[in-house]
Amino acid sequence: MNFFGLGPAELAIILLIVLVLFGPKQIPKLSRMFGKAMKDLREGMDGKEEKEEPSGDQAVIPAAKTEAPSEEAKKTEDSTV
Repeated sequence: MNFFGLGPAELAIILLIVLVLFGPKQIPKLSRMFGKAMKDLREGMDGKEEKEEPSGDQAVIPAAKTEAPSEEAKKTEDSTV
């Protein structure tokens, strides 16, 4: 079996290095991310769209941000009390 010119010994060494670098808990997460990326790539090459953009009447309006009062505003509030 020859993947990209690598034999079984080279593949085992690469897998061991990946295991040491990322740890056993991260390997399943990495493989899921890699699989999802491959699936998205295939769908993109086939021309399939996962999500459609909302039309004008269905556009989502982001919520307004509420900012904390600045230090100067706090000082003026304290001095007026």
